[in-house]
Amino acid sequence: MQYSLSEAAKATGKNKTTIQRAIKSGKISASKGDSGSYQIEPSELHRVFPPAVAQCDAQYPQSNDTQHGEFSSINSNLCRVLELEKELAIAHERANGLEAQKDQMADTINDLRKRLDTTDARVTALLTNSEPKRSFLARLLGK
Repeated sequence: MQYSLSEAAKATGKNKTTIQRAIKSGKISASKGDSGSYQIEPSELHRVFPPAVAQCDAQYPQSNDTQHGEFSSINSNLCRVLELEKELAIAHERANGLEAQKDQMADTINDLRKRLDTTDARVTALLTNSEPKRSFLARLLGK
């Protein structure tokens, strides 16, 4: 399974632009799918950026077995909070993108409605022109 740019950011705890810069600089190799989005192999991504869980564990290491029980729960909760904060940030980013897309679609719809109204007015004007057109031959013959 390959990561998209958003999934790669979530998996590593990095920002999407950080990963995109790494791709553009050649630190990470990635291909572009049919839709133009990046497809990143997990092994290639984690070669440069460690997984988010590993970063969390490294941030809150356990010192010995006695502390393991009490800190394990705290460590687990902190890691979960960090994961949820990242998911929330991604959700906000996606919501903003969808809002912008909605606005763009509304503008397109309004533009198309204006064009349709203009076309309708032209068609109506052409159809209501009650003056019959004489044919070219009738004009030549003077009839």
